[in-house]
Amino acid sequence: MNLRSLTLTELRDLIKSKEIRASDAAEVCYRQIERLNPTLNAFITVIPFDPNIGETNGLLQGIPIAIKDLYNTKGIRTTGGSKFFADHIPDEDAHVVKKIKKAGAYLIGKTNTHEIALGVTNNNPHFGACRNPWDMTRTPGGSSGGSAVAVSTGMALAALGTDTGGSIRIPASLCGVVGLKPTYGRVSLRGIMPLSWNLDHAGPITKRVEDAALLLQVIGGYDPEDPASFKTLPGDFSSHMRDNIHERKVVLAVGHFVEEASDPEVLGAVRNAARLLEEQGAIIEELNVDFLREAALANALMTQADGAAFHRKRLKEHPDWFGADVRQRLETGAGLTSSEYALARRTQSEVRRRCDLLFEDYDALILPTTPIAAPILEGENAVERARLLTRLTAPFNLTGLPALSVPCGFTSEGLPIGLQIVSRAWNESGVLRIGFHYQEATAWHTMRPNITVEAES
Repeated sequence: MNLRSLTLTELRDLIKSKEIRASDAAEVCYRQIERLNPTLNAFITVIPFDPNIGETNGLLQGIPIAIKDLYNTKGIRTTGGSKFFADHIPDEDAHVVKKIKKAGAYLIGKTNTHEIALGVTNNNPHFGACRNPWDMTRTPGGSSGGSAVAVSTGMALAALGTDTGGSIRIPASLCGVVGLKPTYGRVSLRGIMPLSWNLDHAGPITKRVEDAALLLQVIGGYDPEDPASFKTLPGDFSSHMRDNIHERKVVLAVGHFVEEASDPEVLGAVRNAARLLEEQGAIIEELNVDFLREAALANALMTQADGAAFHRKRLKEHPDWFGADVRQRLETGAGLTSSEYALARRTQSEVRRRCDLLFEDYDALILPTTPIAAPILEGENAVERARLLTRLTAPFNLTGLPALSVPCGFTSEGLPIGLQIVSRAWNESGVLRIGFHYQEATAWHTMRPNITVEAES
């Protein structure tokens, strides 16, 4: 069975019409897990195969989906990539897990994550490093690295991740798949281990843009029991995706902040993407976005402070149970003053307003997802290079704006490059439409790492 060319909607319809059995689709993924997971370590827990997969009339009827190991799953351990929770078995599903189950999804496993989601290398000291399938000496990105690797290699047909400073978009970019961070408050966080109550987002990682739209359709919506959830009109993220982008005003981000740390090949790929969108009728204008520098710094400060607050008891009682890099970040966060935090929150308000004003005049902003392709996982300069990965994603956690990463090329070393598309709050439909049109005009999303051999049955 070749699933590579099918969208989730196409697969769902084939299962519904009984041309494909849900168990057959899951078996394809399990074979990939058996073959590749011992090397790539994308999963912390693989849920045993159920040959009697029930078939429902839901939007995700029988589709095999992986879940980042921060989402509570009833009766299945949820570790958070942490020694503290290595044997934690929740008695209730996270709100979003309940929603995808109700929609008929088949849960295939819990994916590897940077410890407590506080990092972007996915080099986990407790459950082992997750490796990039395009080059196993390199990081897949994090903290949702396992989810991106699973989708990139066909170990799952879609996955859920979380994003506090780029943790959905970064691994999507480095692994050559699609990652969507919705607007803050669009998707419930209840039952997901927090890193920052103010910055966390939950969202999908998929092969294609339309698949991300379908998953958002399922997981989005108001949750009255989640204090971060917003009551908004139900979103329809697919129906207008194919509408043309003629005369849509798109900003190409330029300036020192974007360019000083970015690889020229990455900048070139994004400029090529801008030209392609222009050929499709979009109006492209350049704009200096150096004001985002302060947003990235404020996001990092708040992430560390909020993480230290949530893990304060564990940090006090067993600091040695944390990996060295995570412990250092938590201790830094615990040492920040209330004045420093207040100034970061002020920066958050100011940058939000600047972005609100920007999107009064423009439909979208495009820039690289990451300024560099996947850096080496270990060795000299590995940590320093990894610090660059959140530079261009973190501002949009601080502002809470919807942001999509789509594949937009490869470096001369054969490593994926991501294009990031951002828009005003609640305009997921807008970023998905632009991403879809770019996707359909290119073939980047169809390419898979050489380590993956298409499973057939």
